[in-house]
Amino acid sequence: MSSNQGSSPISQSSGPGDGLFRKPRDPSLAPRHYRTPRSLPDVCPKEPTGEGRALCDGPSVVADQHRWTVFNSKVNLPAALNDPRLAKRESDFFTKTWGLDFTETDVMPSFYLPSISRDHFSSYLQETAQREKIHERFKNVCPSKDDLSVPTITNNHDKARAELEQVPKIFMKPEFVLNDPATFNAVLPWSHFSVAGGKNSRDVASSRLLQEKLSHYLDVVEVSIARQISLRSEAFFHAMSSQHELQDRLRETAEAVAKLRARTAAIDRVMCRGPLRALRDALTRNNCIKLHNKLKLMAAVHQTQPTVQLLLSTSEFVGALELIATTKEVLQQELQGIHSFRHLGSQLCEMERLIDKMMVADFSTYAQSDLSRPFEEDSQVLEKVTERPAASGKDRLQSLVFGLLRQRKLDFLDIYSEEMVRAAKNVVRQCVVKSVSQISEIDADAVNRFHEQMRLMTFNQWFDLLLDIFEHFILFLKRIKATLSVIRNVVLEVLDSSQRSRLADVSTATDHADGRTNEDEEEEESGGGEAELAYLTHEGLFISDALNDAEQRSNAAAHAQTRAQARTDAGGSDSASATTESSSSREHNSNTTSSLPLGGAAAISEDVMPSDLELGRVANNVQELLYTASDVSHDRCVKVLMTRAKDGSLERLSSSEFVCLSQAVESFVSDTEELCGRRSVSLRGALQSQAYRFVQRFHEERKTKLSLLLDNERWKQAEVPAEFQDLVDSIADGRITLPERKPSGSEDRKPSEFLFVDGQKYAVVGTVLLLIRMFLEYCQCVNDIPSITTDILTRLADLLKHFNSRSCQLVLGPGALQVVGLKTITTRNLALASRCLQLVVHYIPVIRAHFETRLQPKQYSILRHFGHITKDYNDHIAEISAKLVAIMDSMFEKALSKYEVKAPMPSACLRNVCKQMAKMHEAIYELLPEEQTQMLFLRINASFKLHVKRQLARLGVINDGGPQYGLVMVDVAFYSENVQALRSLERLDLNMPEIWEQKR
Repeated sequence: MSSNQGSSPISQSSGPGDGLFRKPRDPSLAPRHYRTPRSLPDVCPKEPTGEGRALCDGPSVVADQHRWTVFNSKVNLPAALNDPRLAKRESDFFTKTWGLDFTETDVMPSFYLPSISRDHFSSYLQETAQREKIHERFKNVCPSKDDLSVPTITNNHDKARAELEQVPKIFMKPEFVLNDPATFNAVLPWSHFSVAGGKNSRDVASSRLLQEKLSHYLDVVEVSIARQISLRSEAFFHAMSSQHELQDRLRETAEAVAKLRARTAAIDRVMCRGPLRALRDALTRNNCIKLHNKLKLMAAVHQTQPTVQLLLSTSEFVGALELIATTKEVLQQELQGIHSFRHLGSQLCEMERLIDKMMVADFSTYAQSDLSRPFEEDSQVLEKVTERPAASGKDRLQSLVFGLLRQRKLDFLDIYSEEMVRAAKNVVRQCVVKSVSQISEIDADAVNRFHEQMRLMTFNQWFDLLLDIFEHFILFLKRIKATLSVIRNVVLEVLDSSQRSRLADVSTATDHADGRTNEDEEEEESGGGEAELAYLTHEGLFISDALNDAEQRSNAAAHAQTRAQARTDAGGSDSASATTESSSSREHNSNTTSSLPLGGAAAISEDVMPSDLELGRVANNVQELLYTASDVSHDRCVKVLMTRAKDGSLERLSSSEFVCLSQAVESFVSDTEELCGRRSVSLRGALQSQAYRFVQRFHEERKTKLSLLLDNERWKQAEVPAEFQDLVDSIADGRITLPERKPSGSEDRKPSEFLFVDGQKYAVVGTVLLLIRMFLEYCQCVNDIPSITTDILTRLADLLKHFNSRSCQLVLGPGALQVVGLKTITTRNLALASRCLQLVVHYIPVIRAHFETRLQPKQYSILRHFGHITKDYNDHIAEISAKLVAIMDSMFEKALSKYEVKAPMPSACLRNVCKQMAKMHEAIYELLPEEQTQMLFLRINASFKLHVKRQLARLGVINDGGPQYGLVMVDVAFYSENVQALRSLERLDLNMPEIWEQKR
């Protein structure tokens, strides 16, 4: 019925009472876009309510899906808000705010929106034109069935609607109930009947009329219902036929199910009960086996405490820890919840803590015994720890270290470090007691303190004590290194075992993943049917659990085998515990642990061990402990050294004694560095501070000695002993060291007048010979004590500067006249001083090269002192040469000031000049080399020519060939002849014409 009403078209025009906006439509397009839809059969039609207009006006999804309705309406907000009446435009919101021209203003077209025309759709229309033509042709050829019956349906609908409108609306209301008095009075109006209680003709007629009227209403409704049923008859009969067909199929299904149940019961009786009973018996047997194994496991766990106590009685800590860990794992996984074992876990934890304390105490005892044993023993590792003959020291140490690592007691090296410091103090104390007991001059009872006893020793006694301490500390460090090597090897073996076990687990997991597919397929083929049968007999949970347990058991067995192989590879780190077990404890432990799961023990062993990072840190700490042992040994030796140096005795050592001390210390430092692989600086630093004081005293002694020698030097040529000539020859051969002292009486060579150096002869004074020996002592000190090279170089430079400055004061200044008591400084003294300075300058590059080989490249800047010293010496030599020239210049000035050009010739003045020059030559000829003598006389000759030239200019003598010119030339010839007659001056170019004034 609703379909009938909804299918009727709605008029597009609206009456005056209709408040809906109707969208205008183009009549030409109406047939094209608004075809009347087909009426669909309504299986459950709605009952009519009498409100036909309301039903017609409501939206219908079927009929109105292509038709415009009120729900498609849209409102233009500005158009709705604007009042079209111009008289009230001023009160409008927009016009009041924005002006009267608000809505009439032309809107400029947007620059961002393109102008769309029909040409833009031309390509689309061309593509769809052919398909549209085909669609229109098919639509015209095959018209709709509903389209043909639209007028008939419409007429029937209007007629039914008109008839239903005759029925009062009260019968159509949902709340129509005759129990309601108001409704009853409205349906049966008693006002038309007489209330007197009698039945008159009027009442009868009214009741008959009412009955006919109600009958008419009933007929109208029945006719309407019949009409709706006739319209829906096809759908009604279709539903009825479908119901019959469904009942037939249900009956067939029930018969099939009954047959299937009968067959299933037969299969269950014939084929399933026997095999299921067999499976049930097999599972019962497996459960009994599991129970028996569980009881055996409980028995093994029950024996854990006695076994642990037996292992602890033999100090087998590693085996006890392994057994405790395995038992705890079994308690957590296999025996969890068993009432009799509820306190066993806490007891095992308490025993594990006790074992930790026992291992730490045992390791402390081992370290104390190892470090305090006598040094007369040859073995580097403690061989015997306890009274038990089976307790090997190395194996014992390995077992302790592995147990401590397993319990993560990684601070056990601190215990060894403390014992090491204590043992180092005892080493020094024992050496001092031993040395004091061998010295009768020291009363050990009167002098109790070791420091005072060491100060009472002589240097040789103290030096022997120091060597003894060095020797004992070398043995001490060798023992520590051997012990730490054992510890480090254990740590590295555990680390290597952990890494190999991890690689084995990775490879096993890969192989297991590769073979998993085949195993799953086989299990599906073999176990799928069993699981299905078990499920059908309601035993599925039990049987499936059994199948899963079997699968997990096979996987666990393979995994446990891999873990066992990994532990076998890692067994090297635990070999110590295996070698130290007694036969009874080993047998009992093997019997106990054989009943426990192997995989759990292996997993626990891997889990409790430290990580690779922690093991690497422990290995580094072992190496650092060896470095610490070296530092501790050096620190104790430093205290011995500083105790001796407290009263300044080390500063008063001779050069040979200090060199012996330095060599001993350097040898000890080198040995410890080679042994421990680290360079300790404390002992070297202490020796360096003492070396600084030694160098300071060494330098002060030689500087004072040189000052005394210079103050007593008379600046006369000294004979050169043969030993000094040999010393100079050894320097020329590259051996810048002091020669060994030869026994007295073995040397019979006579001293020579000159010192021959590289083919040149040097006339020297005795102070210079001793100066050469002094700087060789400085160089020898550098050879013996390389650490004081820079200090020695600075002191040697100061010594050379002191010699230069003091000799300058004594020779060029009046120092020698005042200190030594010389009457005058002769030219021979000056020449001898110059030659001595030249000898020192000759050896400065040799000294510089010697020190350069012993300096670091960053210390080369200190060598600049030798350049400054060489410049000062050369300046001093030049000043002496200038002094010699000045002596002759003053003589020339005094003698030539009285010169007169008159007979006889040669004049007395020139004779005196030649005589003085001959004396000068005789004084310096044997002292200075020939080249220096020639250069010196060239400068003297230039001074002579200058004074002669001045005197001739004063006398007015010129080279005009006159008599005075001739007399002057006779004197000049006499002067030239006498000068060139001197040795080594024969070829000296005097250039005498320069005495004459040049003609302008």
